[in-house]
Amino acid sequence: MKTKQRAFLKWAGGKYNLVESLSRFLPEGDTLVEPFVGAGSVFLNTNYARYQLNDINQDLISLYGIVRDQTEQYIADARACFVESSNQKESYLSIRQRFNQSTDSYERAVLFLYLNRHGYNGLCRYNMKGMFNVPFGSYKKPYFPEAELNFFAEKAQLATFSCSSYQQVFADLSPGSVVYCDPPYVPLSKTASFTSYAREGFNLDDQAQLANLAEVACLQGVTVLISNHDTTLTRKIYQQAQLHPIQVGRSISQKGHSRKKVAEIFALYQAAAIADPKVVSVVPRIRQAAR
Repeated sequence: MKTKQRAFLKWAGGKYNLVESLSRFLPEGDTLVEPFVGAGSVFLNTNYARYQLNDINQDLISLYGIVRDQTEQYIADARACFVESSNQKESYLSIRQRFNQSTDSYERAVLFLYLNRHGYNGLCRYNMKGMFNVPFGSYKKPYFPEAELNFFAEKAQLATFSCSSYQQVFADLSPGSVVYCDPPYVPLSKTASFTSYAREGFNLDDQAQLANLAEVACLQGVTVLISNHDTTLTRKIYQQAQLHPIQVGRSISQKGHSRKKVAEIFALYQAAAIADPKVVSVVPRIRQAAR
């Protein structure tokens, strides 16, 4: 059995534990497109000839390009942050402030990994002003992911990275591509929508538009797989798709015993599987809006 590869970032909602389940619904193809790449667990554990990896989080995409192109220097500089004196609340807050004030993409990339591994539960969260605001995590000895960085850098030679809207990614799709979408999930309660990983956020209109774009894409020869919470709302949003429910254990929690399984759903839009003329008619409108 092939060993799974972990991402070098901790990531709330990461798909490491779902790779096998997801892979059953991802068909063969030349290129895998991920409009919401996150930590990249699906990218790291699939075998496509090419990858188009996108995320609206500019810090994340800049980091990935730097790890791919400046691997040795980046690892050396990032490792220097993983020392005992930096694993203190005061040091963390100082480095977080430095990150928020920096306009240098390389410095931000180095500090991003530090914040990810030293911050609370691996969250990536920004306030309305675009300031990273995750509190200190209080871990005994944060892990420095050197092996994971090297693996990512090597496989990333097959990838192109972009920081665009999901609408733009869909507008640029080529027939025969395979798309996996891991959008910010529909909240399970009114108090659960705290993980804004980018300043722009992702609301219910976005959830519905993403499903609409998936419907259009499959008419154009593109298979799209979307994951989300399994709720009455998502089942309505994805009513044109093949729905596959699954129980998922949360992968990030400081207290392992408190992790509970959550109902999630895979919505599969198989290429050319939908023949609704009303859906076809919205193609020009959606593509124009995305431009």
